[in-house]
Amino acid sequence: MTTYLKKDGEDALLIIEDDQGLRNQLKWSFADRYKVITAGDRETALNLVKKSAPAVVTLDLGLPPDPGGVSEGFATLEALLELAPATKVIVITGNDDLDNAVRAVGLGAYDFYAKPVDPNMLGFVVERAFRLYELEEENRKLARLHVSHPLDGVIAASPQMHEVCRLVEQLASTDLSVLLLGESGTGKEVLARALHRLSPRAAGPFIAINTAAIPDSLLEAELFGYEKGAFTDAAKQTKGKIEMAHGGTLFLDEIGDMPLGLQPKLLRFLQERVIERVGGRQEIAVDVRVVCATHQKIDRLISEERFRRDLYFRINETSIEIPPLRERKEDIPVLSRAFLHRYNRKMKRNLLDFSDAALMAMEAYDWPGNVRELEGRVKTAIALAGGPKVEVRDLKLAEADAERRLLTLREAREAAERQALCAALNEADGKIARAAEILDITRPTLYALLNKFNLKV
Repeated sequence: MTTYLKKDGEDALLIIEDDQGLRNQLKWSFADRYKVITAGDRETALNLVKKSAPAVVTLDLGLPPDPGGVSEGFATLEALLELAPATKVIVITGNDDLDNAVRAVGLGAYDFYAKPVDPNMLGFVVERAFRLYELEEENRKLARLHVSHPLDGVIAASPQMHEVCRLVEQLASTDLSVLLLGESGTGKEVLARALHRLSPRAAGPFIAINTAAIPDSLLEAELFGYEKGAFTDAAKQTKGKIEMAHGGTLFLDEIGDMPLGLQPKLLRFLQERVIERVGGRQEIAVDVRVVCATHQKIDRLISEERFRRDLYFRINETSIEIPPLRERKEDIPVLSRAFLHRYNRKMKRNLLDFSDAALMAMEAYDWPGNVRELEGRVKTAIALAGGPKVEVRDLKLAEADAERRLLTLREAREAAERQALCAALNEADGKIARAAEILDITRPTLYALLNKFNLKV
């Protein structure tokens, strides 16, 4: 049998067995290959799991105070997997106890082994569990490295989104009016907030208003405020969103839906930086940075005379186009895992990951609702999932045709190179010399790869 050596201090093998003789026999049979720790009851076992985080556990279901039954064993299994969901648990069952073995696997155990225990045969199962744990841990590590946060609140792995984030960083320090363009659900407000957080106005307010969500008759008062008695129910003087954003950033979402009759008043504010409340005569100076967003084609709205060209030039001193999710497939797995982590915690679930089939289905799907739809589906899937991983059926997506994922050798090599490059740069915190050392290449080679994949440190 090929031995799988574990270094001191790395993940351990925990043997949970109430029979001291068998416990000692198993400990010595594995001691030359693994760091072995043992426990004879649930409390001791769970304390060791908290302390040592073992990669693999063998668990006899017959533990005190119920050595002749399985209740204590199953309670230990459930508590153990709640503490360490990635741990591979091998359940030791009676020779004819298939029902409990199946039940244990259904609860999340990796495998089962029937008594009588043969240390050599059990060793094969343990070694396979260690190998799987190491593989999954390496995948988790790569996923963590590959998920980069180029801006606070933004999760991205694709070159397209890294370029978007670079533009946000460059424009944040200016007071230019920025127009964010992209389909619904691509994250326009997230980027608007990033522009604000990175700007000199970060200490001021960030005020957002969706112009499409407010009836035309109320939008003027919502934006500019109103004086007492300006209309029925105007019982007191009220500031509008523009005035509330003084000293900070005003985000006008879905600006393409701005009523044509209100556009001249908005244009005057953008030109003069003064407003008048509804029913008022006093000009009020407002110091605010304006960021707008729309999913519509403004050029078409202008040609249809539904949007003023002069207003367009005012809100579009510069623009940022956000690509739809279907055009940046690299972001799908990292966004999905980020949502999995978030809602696992909120819903008190312990799902490990997405199955391969689920990841294939997500990458094959076009995501018309973009990131917003992806988040919603992952959130629902976490609530529905019955196993240790999210499956295709939980996401309510169709199975993907495996052939759609087949790549040419060149494409596969380039994808692997880019992933390794991103992982090394993240691990090295952008330090070129350290990244080159991790990849075991020269610095000129690393610079050539950066240029090849249009990546910036």
